[in-house]
Amino acid sequence: MSKKFVRDLREKEHLQTAFLVAEKSSGTDRNGKAFLSLNLADSTGHLNARMFEKVDGVAETFEVGDVVWVKGFVQLFQNRKQLIVHEIRRALDSEYSMQDMIADLGGDPRKHLDELLGIVADLRDPFVRQLLSNTLNDESLQTLLLKAPAAKTIHHAYRGGLLEHVHSIVQVMLSLSQHYPYLSRDLLVFGAIYHDIGKVFELDLVDGIHYTRSGRLVGHMVLACEMIVEKASDIAEFPVELADILKHIVLSHHGKLEYGSPKLPMIPEAMVVAMIDDLDSKMNTLFHFLKGEVQSAQPSEKWSHYHPGFERYFYLEYFRKNIPTTDT
Repeated sequence: MSKKFVRDLREKEHLQTAFLVAEKSSGTDRNGKAFLSLNLADSTGHLNARMFEKVDGVAETFEVGDVVWVKGFVQLFQNRKQLIVHEIRRALDSEYSMQDMIADLGGDPRKHLDELLGIVADLRDPFVRQLLSNTLNDESLQTLLLKAPAAKTIHHAYRGGLLEHVHSIVQVMLSLSQHYPYLSRDLLVFGAIYHDIGKVFELDLVDGIHYTRSGRLVGHMVLACEMIVEKASDIAEFPVELADILKHIVLSHHGKLEYGSPKLPMIPEAMVVAMIDDLDSKMNTLFHFLKGEVQSAQPSEKWSHYHPGFERYFYLEYFRKNIPTTDT
């Protein structure tokens, strides 16, 4: 059976097809009846879905990041397309292609990588420059970088998303290093490239987007620090203090202890890396949320759905008129 894509769905359409599970939650209605709330995705967009019948036990049969086979009916709810799910299960390998599930939204990953290599070649500190060059020119690492998402969900959660995220942050860092000349351009660029690089080992794209064993047991920050140690050991007389500073930038890039950083940022460059990482992830999340709203809403709809992460509605009519919906 051919794939039915989110962008092509029509009201009152019955379908049987595969989707990637982007979000999943359970709830009860005002009568105390259980329902399942889902955000389903493929390479063309996201779709809100609800399951009201035969819910008991179903939610435990699949996880966020799994590909599922769905039977359901498309309706309009609050002027948006919504899928009413009648049946859902984990999809068989023969029922989908991962290329149909995960979009290539971030431009050409090879172009991002080549531009990063050019920026690294201009760095002043020979040790930072060599460490980054050795890292980005590592062929086995390049293979992973060129396809890696930046996250399982939320932001840049698509093939090539990590390199798009990194390149975006690097460009901001170059500007900030000119505006604030007391900041080290080399450390800012290092932080942009290395803060999430451990995610190439934390996430994989087999049967969806899933955490690896190393991702769950160790995590991308520690994995990145292990890479720093490995790459630094190949560079003669690499300063021990510099290695500690580089590891600190990685370990503090979530900004706060409650956000998962084992250390608070203790140098200005680490603070900037944490702030710009947060900014870039939020802007990517917002853009794709509003793009999806435009695609699913009726042309007359002026406001987005409430976004729980941002805790607000967004003025959809402004976005529709003023923001280009390309992903470049």
